[in-house]
Amino acid sequence: MPFFVPRIPTVLRPLLLLAALLAAGCGDKTTKEDASDTLPLDQMYAEAKSSLEKGNLERAIKYYKRLVARFPFGRYTEQSQIELAYAQYESHDAEEALSTINRFIKTYPTHRHIDYAYYLRGLINFNRESGWVERYVKQDQTRRDLGFARQAFRDFGELVKRYPSSPYVPDARQRMIHLRNGMAQSELNVAEYYFRRGAYIAAQGRARYILENYQQTPQAGDALAILTESYVRLDQEDLAKDTRRVLETNYPQHPYLSGDWPNQRSKFWQLLPFVGEGSSG
Repeated sequence: MPFFVPRIPTVLRPLLLLAALLAAGCGDKTTKEDASDTLPLDQMYAEAKSSLEKGNLERAIKYYKRLVARFPFGRYTEQSQIELAYAQYESHDAEEALSTINRFIKTYPTHRHIDYAYYLRGLINFNRESGWVERYVKQDQTRRDLGFARQAFRDFGELVKRYPSSPYVPDARQRMIHLRNGMAQSELNVAEYYFRRGAYIAAQGRARYILENYQQTPQAGDALAILTESYVRLDQEDLAKDTRRVLETNYPQHPYLSGDWPNQRSKFWQLLPFVGEGSSG
């Protein structure tokens, strides 16, 4: 008896063809993903590294994560975690990058590249709020959150303290100066905010804070000027004279001394965009 093949209605044939094509596509994708999961350790690292160098961050992150999951120990895994943190940093995923690099520092405290790990942690926080220095003038300075800047300053400081001969220290020092000046400027803006509104006691407090914590910054001159003029406005003549004398000694060219302040802002504190020696490795 002949084998019977059921006849497919003409109206259903296009649908069945589409289903077959979709199934084939899914099958190819699964095969490719399975193949990547079966790559040897050295090939998987090579794929991740190549993707990172070509700027394919998404693919690099995927391969680094798979490598670490499949091979939790060994030099490839250690290096992969550093490069994974860098890839996450470059893709602007600060939370993941910090989590990865903090885990690396805790797990491998004596790694040969541990100095770079500390440096990278500083970079992540340095760039965590992009353009914070450039935007501070436009914001309400009494509400300015400098948490990321302070954390980056501490991160770079830890690198400098722990590994003073590291090749990343010169750039870290430059960034610390930039961060310190930016934090001092933010405090100065708050002092000026209070001063313009006649809150002279509050302005004095902010100015003194700058002089106590940011003595070597360019903003110290304007802090002395605000402190002097606040004393004048509050009829504290002796304190005003003493503070003015300190200003004359340390900043003899300050506009306040010529009576042209605050109409002419001091050129001492103007902050230029940061230009470092290099940001990554």
